[in-house]
Amino acid sequence: MMQRKDHLDGLAAGVLLACCMFWGFQQVLVKATLPELPPIFQAALRFVGATALLMLWCRWRGVALFARDGTLGPGLLAGALFAGEFACLYIGLQHTTASRLTVFLYTSPFWVALVLPLLVHAERLRTVQWFGLLLAFVALVFAMRESFVAPTTEGQLLGDLLALAAGLSWGMTTVTIRASALVRSSPEKLLFYQVAVSAAVLPLLSLVLGETWTWQFSPFAITSLLLQTVVGAFASYLVWMWMLGRYPATKISAFAFLTPLFALLFGALWLGEPLTPSLLAAMALVAVGIVLVNRRTA
Repeated sequence: MMQRKDHLDGLAAGVLLACCMFWGFQQVLVKATLPELPPIFQAALRFVGATALLMLWCRWRGVALFARDGTLGPGLLAGALFAGEFACLYIGLQHTTASRLTVFLYTSPFWVALVLPLLVHAERLRTVQWFGLLLAFVALVFAMRESFVAPTTEGQLLGDLLALAAGLSWGMTTVTIRASALVRSSPEKLLFYQVAVSAAVLPLLSLVLGETWTWQFSPFAITSLLLQTVVGAFASYLVWMWMLGRYPATKISAFAFLTPLFALLFGALWLGEPLTPSLLAAMALVAVGIVLVNRRTA
């Protein structure tokens, strides 16, 4: 069992920053690939590929995935929550704007901070850390304020509720891992429960939603899928699972606020979307919020 720490060190901060940066880039990558591959079909291919890679990795490393260790129940729950998050996200996108969905999705750290301390006392945040969490969230809303305030469309409430459900599912996945026997599992087994359940559920959801499956990919689409699978769904998520087993989940979750801001930044650099001073200010405020969340208090 790995040694747990009560704060984030330099290694943790650097790794989390790299993960959030790639996830922000991945959002733009998925968007750029949509003309060729619909979103849930993309996600299904990503998780099927990640499941296969993970099984090969575990075989090479000698990691037991199917040993009886009392984690089957919470593992399947974590996998269902993980798959549910993506299902809510992609269905929600049909009813609300991407910016509104992003804001509601990133209520996830609040769910973790509210629920996890009830189960794991060491995860409790103090007043200054709650202030940092709120500051990071306000900065996110500020960065997206122009597109967030949009004319109400039919079904927008449903889309917003689905986005909120996605944030809740993401948060409860973290809570399930941290507050159950899963916390003693290897990072590989933690990830396996999630990607394997998603690989089974998302193709069915794609078919139910009537997405068109195509197997003739351009070189760009192939590169996009490889990056989403190898770096995104396999390597970066494996690192995230390792972090959850070693560092406080409430403090790790605060870094998630950087992901949509990196997505806006990469969208500006790659897709030519506006890069405004408010985005840079928001990134600075999120950084301050993360510092406050990770401030060590007596």
